[in-house]
Amino acid sequence: MVHFYGLLTLQREPVPLKSISVSVSIYEFVADVSATLNYENAEKVPLEAVFLFPMDEDSAVYSFEALVDGKKIVAELQDKMKARTNYEKAISQGHQAFLLEEDSSSRDIFSCNVGNLQPGSKASVTLKYVQELPLETDGSLRFVLPAVLNPRYQFSGSSKDSCLNVKTPIVPVEDLPYTLSMVATIDSKHGIEKVQSNCPLSPTEYLGEDKTSAQVSLAAGHKFDRDVELLIYYSEVHTPSVVLEMGMPQMKPGRLMGDPSAMVSFYPNIPEDQPSNTCGEFVFLMDRSGSMQSPMSSQDTSQLRIQAAKETLILLLKSLPMGCYFNIYGFGSSYEAYFPKSVTYTQQTMEEALGRVKLMQADLGGTEILAPLQNIYRGPSIPGHPLQLFVFTDGEVTDTFSVIKEVRINRQKHRCFSFGIGEGASTSLIKGIARASGGTSEFITGKDRMQSKALRTLKRSLQPVVEDVSLSWHLPPGLSAKMLSPEQTVIFRGQRLIIYAQLTGRMPAAETTGKVCLKYTLQGKTFEDKATFLLQPKPDVNFTIHRLAAKSLLQTKDMGLRETPASDKKDALNLSLESGVISSFTAFIAINKELNKPVQGPLAHRDIPRPMLLGASTPLKIRCRSGFRKALPSDRPPSASQPIRRVMCCEAVSFQVDNYSLCGLINHKDRHSPGFGENHLVQLIYHQNANGSWDLNEDLAKVLGVSLEEITAAHPAELVDSSGWATILAMIWLHGNGKDLKCEWELLERKAMAWMRVHAGSTMPLVVKAAITFLKSSVDPAIFAF
Repeated sequence: MVHFYGLLTLQREPVPLKSISVSVSIYEFVADVSATLNYENAEKVPLEAVFLFPMDEDSAVYSFEALVDGKKIVAELQDKMKARTNYEKAISQGHQAFLLEEDSSSRDIFSCNVGNLQPGSKASVTLKYVQELPLETDGSLRFVLPAVLNPRYQFSGSSKDSCLNVKTPIVPVEDLPYTLSMVATIDSKHGIEKVQSNCPLSPTEYLGEDKTSAQVSLAAGHKFDRDVELLIYYSEVHTPSVVLEMGMPQMKPGRLMGDPSAMVSFYPNIPEDQPSNTCGEFVFLMDRSGSMQSPMSSQDTSQLRIQAAKETLILLLKSLPMGCYFNIYGFGSSYEAYFPKSVTYTQQTMEEALGRVKLMQADLGGTEILAPLQNIYRGPSIPGHPLQLFVFTDGEVTDTFSVIKEVRINRQKHRCFSFGIGEGASTSLIKGIARASGGTSEFITGKDRMQSKALRTLKRSLQPVVEDVSLSWHLPPGLSAKMLSPEQTVIFRGQRLIIYAQLTGRMPAAETTGKVCLKYTLQGKTFEDKATFLLQPKPDVNFTIHRLAAKSLLQTKDMGLRETPASDKKDALNLSLESGVISSFTAFIAINKELNKPVQGPLAHRDIPRPMLLGASTPLKIRCRSGFRKALPSDRPPSASQPIRRVMCCEAVSFQVDNYSLCGLINHKDRHSPGFGENHLVQLIYHQNANGSWDLNEDLAKVLGVSLEEITAAHPAELVDSSGWATILAMIWLHGNGKDLKCEWELLERKAMAWMRVHAGSTMPLVVKAAITFLKSSVDPAIFAF
């Protein structure tokens, strides 16, 4: 018997991609990343290898080069159609060629082509990019190295030119032949407190006694079953700052890359307020495609996505203010609305919605989000109730730019808050629709809870609106600032605001300072944040600030090959070529003309299996969805002898599960549930009334762990009625048993508190004391702030 070691294709041919090595350099909240793909052709014929990989959509890719048998070949950024033609021509002439391009349907998928890799030859291709690091609610900065590429749902109108059309089989992750290594160096003048990760790391190595520099490495053996995330905690609170960067000496003044660029970061200190009494129209658009039946993460104990979605919708429904309007949509290949149009939030409509949530399944097929969005936007606006749209999806769509365009068209009538569920959710879709509408985006991976992030966002959406946002520059005569970032109209509490500008004119003498001011109004009160800075631009060989500024501009103009308006296409192409930042209209190409071995024979296509993510410990029937085709159309004429083989290499894929039934949310103990206490928490919240109160019944008694008779006997009827007694017992139970998840029930508890103050009045302190005594609770009565 012949034994084959490592992963082979279905034709038992070795995979040419051997390893991926990544170097990350993080300074404050900007990451500069260099990723190298190492190839080796162990076959007897020349190969063409095509590797598909994910990339965060905020990444500004600015460099691509190849190293072949010791020779470096630096790529040139060209018009995409021209680059493709030159690539095909070079291959047909026997040259070695390398092509890097952004997918035509989504900004977060890239393809790398290595063409005419000779037998026994080795090649390494390196791409470099920069990106801003998002700020988390706990003050940390999150760096994500995407390692999971989910299949995207294909529909009849999907682009035929997308590299996501490549069809590939899948295999268990342990059989993946290529490896991943990563080293990250972190520098901050504020000092580095700690670095955490969802993956095993080497111990943090501090490179100095003041802890302003540190280094961590990814432990060996990463299986591409999750994205690699780093959470970086600095020792001091983030403060406003301005960074100036010199332009390219060879570029003429007046051009983006020729003038100095500024990156301004503000952390507006917006005071926290009680949720606004101003109501709204809240529409929740929930993914019910087959992939929502997958676990939240690759960990065996993680909750199923659809189960987390149910609990999230229950919490959202219970937390809405009385008198608002709401509706819930489920979508997949088709979509369903709970009500023909948004309805007033009452006990009756809430109960009707809860009944449908309890029966909700991941049973609507694929992921087509555009149709339900269009239906929502067609509805008439409700006077005095601005639309707040919450979109939950695993992001597996191919019409990303069409969806973003639709949201942008309707940006004046709503805000969109988006949530990417699970590993590999499309950053292009999730960030794009939030950015287009002035909302916010969240990604729910690993141990993150969908429930917590959704309720924090609802709380944010209920805050009073920040108005009259303006930015002013105070610079010496002869120097002015040209804004490169889109106008900021919405600011949320806890949000970092990054602004890019181009400084034009004559730079003053050393030691001269400038100032930039951010002003905004909240409930009639004006706030101002200021940052003073030295007008001394610093050199940077990578021109990091310029390229981030260019990326910010491209995100406003580049909507893909099909959706970008004609007026913006030329601007986006020229901006991409000038800045060296890749776009939908450009691609990097490198050609090794020293190799001149004519290609003979037609291409032989070969698919490389992709790894399958298994999230459950019990055997499950798996149906893997694929909709892939080759990344580049090939119409080379056949000639006579050795063929080049086209190899498809892809990163990790998620799966969807058939024949796995979910029991009722409330009446069973889900094996994926984190614990008994949490089930009781969901049960208690489920039985809350729309006005914030609870009824005194067996359901409440079961959660409290006492009999209904005991509760009734202890009821101080002279102080409060049965509903008031039940409500205060529920609130004390929440504080005593669910404090670790307070962010998930804080809004509904506020509603209960408001109801109690009206209902119990001056007797409330006595009622609280009686309830604490009855439950033998250690909860401090002071938390109720009588």
